[in-house]
Amino acid sequence: MNTLFSFIILTLLLWMGRSIFIPLLVALFLWYLINAVADYCRKIFPYKNPTTRPQRIWSHIFDWTSNIMSISAICGLIYLFATQVRPMFTELTASLPAIQSKLTELGTYLSSSIGFKFDASMIPNITQIAANIGSSLAGIAASMGMVLVYMIFMFVEQSTFNKKLAVLFPNKRQSKKSKYILNSIDTNMKKYLFVKTTISAITGVASYFWLQFIGVEFAGIWAFIVFVTSYIPTIGAIVACSLPILYSLATSGTLQQPILVAVGLIALQIIFGNILEPKFTGKTLNLSTLAILINLVFWGMIWGIAGMFFSVPLLVATYIICAQFDSTRPIAILLSADGNIPDKREE
Repeated sequence: MNTLFSFIILTLLLWMGRSIFIPLLVALFLWYLINAVADYCRKIFPYKNPTTRPQRIWSHIFDWTSNIMSISAICGLIYLFATQVRPMFTELTASLPAIQSKLTELGTYLSSSIGFKFDASMIPNITQIAANIGSSLAGIAASMGMVLVYMIFMFVEQSTFNKKLAVLFPNKRQSKKSKYILNSIDTNMKKYLFVKTTISAITGVASYFWLQFIGVEFAGIWAFIVFVTSYIPTIGAIVACSLPILYSLATSGTLQQPILVAVGLIALQIIFGNILEPKFTGKTLNLSTLAILINLVFWGMIWGIAGMFFSVPLLVATYIICAQFDSTRPIAILLSADGNIPDKREE
């Protein structure tokens, strides 16, 4: 009973504090992503363990260069969205009522042809759905100032994290265990974010070229949606494929283009999301599909789209932490895909 009460209180606090936690998570995500890219850049540096003074100087220069390149890449993506994708979103939003009308006409036509009962209310109001999504994204965008402040302080203080941890856990055994847990979360999270972002970007670019090749309007928007929704497990792939397919059905005079859209996008999702990504992530995400879906619904109810976006990283952290304590190892086993969980670091 006490556990259930504590869970309810924690859930309520997370929901009430979403305006604080979501910008913090966005900042943490970007900070992690920049560090992940920088870490992979450092792997090409010839001096892994610099010993001489010139080597250490070059190592520091390379570290700063890697961070600057990572930040520049993210700023470039934001600039690309602001100058290229956002105007297309505005144009698409203006055409949504016409698309809704065409979808209704398509439903009426299929009803008369096939003979099933059809009502216009069966078709979701895409204008309202788009408005709700836009409102959520606008809320995140409005808090970007707070996100940038969080990120600046994270970069400033990241060199002192180990010192603070040593003071926080003066006991040597506790300190070793806490470092092991944090290092495990850090390693797995960086690997997940780097691989996920790279695969998502490649999938988005490939989707853009395919949609552009077959002549689908707003290819840039659909590619951007493919990129963003790739971070949302299962549902993201469905949304990424269904939206351009529905749009093509509503705007194309024949079934040729919708079929090509469906075949191309589904094939890309299978190749990159179901074949290549698991190979690169390895056992980083040894998580139960059911646990991922339940976790997705839980965070989606609390924080909306932002909660869905961060559901997997939060589950990975929970899984790693639970595996390190005897009292919570059964939870880690339930969260795992095959029952094999990380070994517990003895204190």
